[in-house]
Amino acid sequence: QVQLVESGGALVQTGASLRLSCVFSGLTFIDYVMVWFRQAPVKEREFVAAINWRSDMMNYANFVKGRFRNSRDNAKATMYLEMNRLEPEDSAVYYCTASLRMDVLIGGGGFWGQGTEVSVSS
Repeated sequence: QVQLVESGGALVQTGASLRLSCVFSGLTFIDYVMVWFRQAPVKEREFVAAINWRSDMMNYANFVKGRFRNSRDNAKATMYLEMNRLEPEDSAVYYCTASLRMDVLIGGGGFWGQGTEVSVSS
């Protein structure tokens, strides 16, 4: 059974930092691309960041603007998203996802965690 469990979300003030974690288990291979998505109420799901299995290719959404750092430790079966200088617009439920194909994740497929909520006050 594949499981992805996110943690680290919290209620913080503008400018604060958070580190989200995603512990994964049950994946057949370690060469899965892993992607963070987020979704706020009454808004569409947004791509946040992606990282490949070797951690030598990373992509970020334009709104990140250098504030976030995505990383993964395959030995510990954990992916991290360090977020700095948080803004109210960053408030959302953040989801950890994994798949062998990026297009599968973009289409809503693949493996998804339950999400962790980030709330940033003004």
